[in-house]
Amino acid sequence: MLKSLPLCLCAAALALGACSQSASDNNAAAPAQPDKAAEAAGAQTIAAALDQNGKFFQAAKAVGLDATLAGPGPYTVLVPDDAAFTKAQSDALKDPANPQNRAEITRLLTYHILPGVILADDISKAIDTGKGKAILATMGGQNLTATKDGGKIVLTGDGTSKATITGADTKASNGVIHSVDSVLVPPKAAPGDASDQTSG
Repeated sequence: MLKSLPLCLCAAALALGACSQSASDNNAAAPAQPDKAAEAAGAQTIAAALDQNGKFFQAAKAVGLDATLAGPGPYTVLVPDDAAFTKAQSDALKDPANPQNRAEITRLLTYHILPGVILADDISKAIDTGKGKAILATMGGQNLTATKDGGKIVLTGDGTSKATITGADTKASNGVIHSVDSVLVPPKAAPGDASDQTSG
């Protein structure tokens, strides 16, 4: 799916290098982080760097994605703050411990995880290259649209959900974390469509 990255994401794709291959094969040998990211990488994994009591980590832990985010990666993770989770319309996110909500939570969270290391500057350059818009592929198999508003990077989900990057480039040993101010909602998917790609 990532081989269809549009030309407007060329700058970010070049920064990712081999990361723009299959996003669904999480058991394959992970490509190295780009030099720029590797030089500034943190000592902790993404999972360890996240607020362990935060709603994003708790939801990830409930569906087993904490293990993915502790793995080799690399990943770029968009982390909504707790206030965003409180405002989210998803009933599943309000009860992450319920096994019946596992598929929906996995679908939502993988929409916030991108393969490879994509720094905020990479996204910004891709938006400029794409004349105001860049398409970012997610681990859930759906796309996000990145634009700018007053110099800030804005990510759009299914057309109704938008999130602004409020904190960028928190480095980890297996990727990077960007803080966002809203929960992004992926387009409606058919039952069983790419909702459990990262559960293995």
